[in-house]
Amino acid sequence: VQLQASGGGLVQAGGSLRLSCAASGRTSSVSFMGWFRQTPGKDREFVAAIAWSGTRTYYADSVEGRFTISRDNAKNTVYLQMNSLKPEDTAVYYCGAQTGIMPRSRYDYWGQGTLVTVSS
Repeated sequence: VQLQASGGGLVQAGGSLRLSCAASGRTSSVSFMGWFRQTPGKDREFVAAIAWSGTRTYYADSVEGRFTISRDNAKNTVYLQMNSLKPEDTAVYYCGAQTGIMPRSRYDYWGQGTLVTVSS
């Protein structure tokens, strides 16, 4: 499975951005797609995940109510709509795909990161 992330950029606090992650290859084996983020010197942290089939979604407490993950199976694309952005949301965001059963961890495939910068 190959993943291509896009949509990062610079936004002021309180603003919005939408990230996209296009999947290709053996997507029939995918169980969950997710978004993680990482800042320098810190571990990559879970942000949100969505079941590849069905409607289950999962969010980190820090983004619950502000971020929304969704997917378009026809386009093999997952989106992360980020609203009410805060400076602490600044990070490199990565999309991932997995074939397992743990949506908050253990991803098998990763896209390249996309930088989100939120200015105060």
